[in-house]
Amino acid sequence: MEKIRSIEQLDGLRDRLGLKQGAVTRSLTFCAGTGCRAYGSMDVVEAFRKELKKRGLSRKVAVKTTGCHGFCERGPMVLISPEGIFYEQVAGKDVPEIVEKTILNHEVIDRLLYKDPKTGEPVPKEADIPFYRLQNRLLLGENLLIDPTSIEDYIARGGYRALAKALKQMRPEQIIDEVERSGLRGRGGGGFPTGRKWRSCREAEGEIKYVICNADEGDPGAYMDRSLLEGNPHMILEGMIIGAYAIGAQQGYIYVRNEYPLAVDHASQALKAARRHGFLGEDILGSGFTFDVKITRGGGAFVCGESTALMASLEGRPGEPRAKYVHTVDRGLFDMPTNLNNVESWANIPRIVLDGADSFAKLGTKGSKGTKIFSLVGKINNTGLVEVPMGMRLREIIFDIGGGIPDGKRFKAVQTGGPSGGCLPEERLDLRVDFDELAAAGSMMGSGGMIVMDEDNCMVDVARYFVTFLEEESCGKCTPCREGLRRMKEILTDICEGRGQKDAVEQLERLGRAMKAASLCELGRTAANPVLTTIRYFRDEYEAHITKKKCPAFVCRKLVHYSINPKKCVGCQACARACPAHCISGGKKKVHVIDQDRCIHCGSCFDACKFDAVKRK
Repeated sequence: MEKIRSIEQLDGLRDRLGLKQGAVTRSLTFCAGTGCRAYGSMDVVEAFRKELKKRGLSRKVAVKTTGCHGFCERGPMVLISPEGIFYEQVAGKDVPEIVEKTILNHEVIDRLLYKDPKTGEPVPKEADIPFYRLQNRLLLGENLLIDPTSIEDYIARGGYRALAKALKQMRPEQIIDEVERSGLRGRGGGGFPTGRKWRSCREAEGEIKYVICNADEGDPGAYMDRSLLEGNPHMILEGMIIGAYAIGAQQGYIYVRNEYPLAVDHASQALKAARRHGFLGEDILGSGFTFDVKITRGGGAFVCGESTALMASLEGRPGEPRAKYVHTVDRGLFDMPTNLNNVESWANIPRIVLDGADSFAKLGTKGSKGTKIFSLVGKINNTGLVEVPMGMRLREIIFDIGGGIPDGKRFKAVQTGGPSGGCLPEERLDLRVDFDELAAAGSMMGSGGMIVMDEDNCMVDVARYFVTFLEEESCGKCTPCREGLRRMKEILTDICEGRGQKDAVEQLERLGRAMKAASLCELGRTAANPVLTTIRYFRDEYEAHITKKKCPAFVCRKLVHYSINPKKCVGCQACARACPAHCISGGKKKVHVIDQDRCIHCGSCFDACKFDAVKRK
């Protein structure tokens, strides 16, 4: 392919590709992201290709693999166009029936349709499924339309048109003005105004400048950046090139964790294709601007999501943060001015440049513009990635898009912002999700993790889990974080195991305040959030553990007592067979008894009993 040197060349190629793709009247689109691949989606794709070839339909029906569609637990999934029929959890054995009934005879197969958890009714079309219908998928929506390994697909969708506009029609200062006016704030967690950061980096002294894409996504349950980089790597790359031109950088880096092999592969292919077409390298689009990008794999340290730790890792040093009195936009990578944004931030840039700041700013709230991608996981009917306008209420995300809590259980809390975020209770469900409102409630936006919990979750145990994670991930460089997390875990463990002291809650609060005030980086300063918010909103659970030595959610094993009601026991022996400690006595059709001295409080007997004979308190 000849390198593209002008807007006219790019437009001509886009038009030709559009005509070619428009000739296809029927298509099958498959999610080939990491989650669906784990479910076996590529085997289903191959089964479809074989079946279509066998029936002589290969030239009439296109088969396309794309990035993540967002509805992750429903994979493998197939979208049949132009009808828009959505089939979920498709297996190889379903393929002949789908081809025969749906492709050839336009019949819908009910058993493969999504069932609305509220009504139980099947929903044939993807556009009518609440999970999709209630979102505003400006970024994720492109994943359904593009083969991430095909630069042609991206160009046909208008890809690199924003870059051409930026290089040919805008000065660097104009681009920064547009990004500032859009109100885009960093999607990696800090929420710092992106345009302001770019301007500071451009004005910083230094002949060499760098831009970095932070794809080191380490929050448990979060995979927004991975899915964007896997599904549409050229969109992120185009944003980086525009940013580099605006800032005056000639070298960029994508720092991606090594646990994301598919993202690494697709990003590597994108870089090679972009160089072949002239979007990277010397004299990009005949503008005289030179820029290139390298990929660096991170070792999976959570702390390397912090900017200075990430840059230290890029330089080959241990990933440890430094004090922020010297900003990375002045002295960052290799002591040169450096601009770092995360994957989602870069992905928004082409749209802002192409459509204008006003188009982006019309969505969201006064202080938080545009859309945000969240990883909606946990005790929720519809697990997956959701993209919504800033300012949507938690209740709408969890109950309307997420479909509510499974098995009719009661909602208890949602944790936003990853391990350093806060846990928000039912009375906060009408909170609008934006940077400032979440912070005021004691939580944070973070990179977009959203973990839903129900009545069976113990909030003290939840706090202990996140503190344990953060203790393991702390670099240990500063005392408040290193020792504060260690001591917090000790206190929380004592509470969960029945050794909690009367002043335990006050100790946790003092530790949290000290960590916020004195830790070196944001990991330490926000690490107490799960503890402080669970104390703030669920203090009664802490008091029950400490004063009553009971766990209201029956999670903390040493605080749960099991016994068998002799009036309800039928002697079925199910509890005895399930008991790993062999501490239940009683023969067939005889009342069973638990030896309390040998009981390990595992709850196996409670789960096994079908007659409500095993009691817990």
